[in-house]
Amino acid sequence: MTRSTFLALLSHWRRQPMQLATLVLGLALATGLWSAVQAINTQARENYAEAAERLGINRFATLSSPSGPIAVDTYVRIRRAGWQVSPVLEGRIGLAGRSFTLLGVDVLTYPMEIAPQADEADVSPADVLTAPGRLFAHPDTIRNTEQAALPVPLVTSDRVPRGIVMTDIGTAERLLDRPGQISRMLVLASQPRDLPPLSDIVPTLKLTAPRAGDDLSRLTDSFHLNLTAFGLLSFAVGLFIVHGTAGLAFEQRRGMVRTLRALGVPLGLVMRLLMVELGILALVAGGLGLVLGYVVAAALLPDVAATLRGLYGAPVSGSLRLQPEWFASGIGMSLAGALAAGTHALWQVRRLPILTAPGQHSSGLASETAFRRQAQAGVAMMLFGLSCPWLLGGLVSGFVLLAGLMLGAALMLPLALSRVLSLIENRAQGALAEWFWADLRSQLPGLSLALMALLLALATNIGVGTMVSSFRLTFGGWLDQRLASELYITARSNEEGRRIESWLSDGQADAVLPIRHAETWIVNQPARIYGIVDHATYRDNWPLIASLPSVWDRVADGTGILINEQLARRGDLWPGDSVTPAAGWTMTIAGVYSDYGNPDGQAIVSLPLLLSRFDGVPARQFGVRISPDRAPMLKDALLRNFDLPASAIANQAEIKDRSIAVFEKTFVVTGALNVLTLGVASFAILTSLLTLWTMRLPQLAPLWALGLTRRKLARLELLRSVVLAGVTGLLALPLGLALAWVLLAVINVESFGWRLPMHLFPLDWLRLWLLALCAGAIAAALPARRLNRMPPSALLKVFADER
Repeated sequence: MTRSTFLALLSHWRRQPMQLATLVLGLALATGLWSAVQAINTQARENYAEAAERLGINRFATLSSPSGPIAVDTYVRIRRAGWQVSPVLEGRIGLAGRSFTLLGVDVLTYPMEIAPQADEADVSPADVLTAPGRLFAHPDTIRNTEQAALPVPLVTSDRVPRGIVMTDIGTAERLLDRPGQISRMLVLASQPRDLPPLSDIVPTLKLTAPRAGDDLSRLTDSFHLNLTAFGLLSFAVGLFIVHGTAGLAFEQRRGMVRTLRALGVPLGLVMRLLMVELGILALVAGGLGLVLGYVVAAALLPDVAATLRGLYGAPVSGSLRLQPEWFASGIGMSLAGALAAGTHALWQVRRLPILTAPGQHSSGLASETAFRRQAQAGVAMMLFGLSCPWLLGGLVSGFVLLAGLMLGAALMLPLALSRVLSLIENRAQGALAEWFWADLRSQLPGLSLALMALLLALATNIGVGTMVSSFRLTFGGWLDQRLASELYITARSNEEGRRIESWLSDGQADAVLPIRHAETWIVNQPARIYGIVDHATYRDNWPLIASLPSVWDRVADGTGILINEQLARRGDLWPGDSVTPAAGWTMTIAGVYSDYGNPDGQAIVSLPLLLSRFDGVPARQFGVRISPDRAPMLKDALLRNFDLPASAIANQAEIKDRSIAVFEKTFVVTGALNVLTLGVASFAILTSLLTLWTMRLPQLAPLWALGLTRRKLARLELLRSVVLAGVTGLLALPLGLALAWVLLAVINVESFGWRLPMHLFPLDWLRLWLLALCAGAIAAALPARRLNRMPPSALLKVFADER
């Protein structure tokens, strides 16, 4: 009995191959987009964990100084007291036109081994410890790097995390021009007994216990949570396709189920076989989705890696490795999605009486009352989402707000469309017009899920597009302010930097603006503090978002400090408050400046004040003010007189172009997911129209019999889809703008620590609305073509069949 019953149920798909393809493809699309996001996130987090493990971040306590670098004398004092510690010097270095994190370690005491590749085993300890030293990097890090342009020979090692270049601390001191400095010390696990407490030996240093997770992973959580939200949205939009198709399949098999039960097949067996069928389809679709997800993830991962490296300095590989986690997640989501999409249909089958006559089942048609109840649920979800940021706070509450707004609006859409169409219907003139709008309203229950998917896709495109365009506009203006100098110079050493500064100040340039900084801790987090000279460049261009009166006079006379927006929001510090940039040093905040794209804290004081508080501040970078027409000649003179590499001098246009390129990379992934989500929503409309195709004939045949041609009926069908897509697009506009506001004012602030102004782009909305009309027209093209080519005998059969 079981075999025969199962074959009977499966025979439906042989008669409806398009339906089967729609169900499998819809579930595969949903699973594929989700799996792509999970694959990207899993790969990135694996790289973070690998880097943290190899660098000892999670396994060893660390000693650091809140006031900046640690002096070598302090390290010697700790070692003489008996403590086993290993010094680390960290900084950024440009090698062969690219920027890397350079990690200098004491290779004799560092707890992790840095071994070369097997084919480079001839590197001896003496080569590493003596000049010129050796640089160690992962093969993925140094791929396409010009070896000849490196100041120190490079050795490949797969034990070094990606994105990191490691060397002996003596070599790092020379390359970073930071002699006698230590960034932090690792406290080794094995220590002698009866040691004096570190707090007695070095009371000014901060001891940090080993961490269960690394700072980089926490820093990038917002980025990955954003991707996960997109993945869930794409999955939800794809499930609309599956829900509609599964519902139609079960609706069309009601007669078969009634017959099977009348023949004695138990209801429980029918239910189990239907669930098995759903499971098989889910596994097939899940497998296809995983293949699709792998292709999408492999295509997007290089841009994700570039984004994470550019925004956070995260060591992420640009290649994808198969991981069991995202494989299991994809199959699990496919099974869960199929079950969620088919639950309602299974419930209807369970409640189907044996003696119910076949025919069109009215339960699939939602009433105005059902629309109102659905809208009430949507309002409740919106109110819940709006309350979360104020009740809970944090990044997760921001995404709950987004979910409440979007899902609530989707639930309210059918009632809103019904009311809009009702208003138009009441003003319609002529019998055909009245029928068209009334028929349009009657089809809303069958199309509501697809239109919800379109609403979500359009709102997401509007919201994310507004955010990206606002960021682009603001970022461009901000770069123009921050990059006011015509040339930017980086010397190879302090001595060379002083010679260049002296030469430039001797009438070669209008002004020389030193760019000197020290590392410190502000409001319990690492920060960089810059010293500047008093010049009109800063007074006229620096982008302040809040300030006290005479802000630049306060900075120049050493009574005020500027902090970036990230520090201000994290510490709730604003002009007039006090801040401690180093131990025993308290300053009044004179202003807060915007600092887009920087996840770290930053501050600005006068250069004399910085030099009086910190020793060994490097003097290697300068901004040069000169008339733009003289800048190329000055650059040539610098290259010629000081034998500088071409990469040591950059003009503002070059820096801006590089910054914009990183910016564009940042939003490649979200843009791609926007396009994919809109494509899936368009496919949902197509499947819904195909689903309703056979049910439409009883309404269309009488009109054909009354004299309307098949061509005109086909045009009306096409117009129906375009109208619904157009009205949905108009309703998506306020939802998309609300989404943009949440992204800019809530999510962005919680994720990165800065808030962007919101700009409006009506032309973009118009283009997206026209795209929605095209999507509706394309989706209706196939059903309209079928109607136009339908033979008259098929329409005449409608009057002969029992309906």
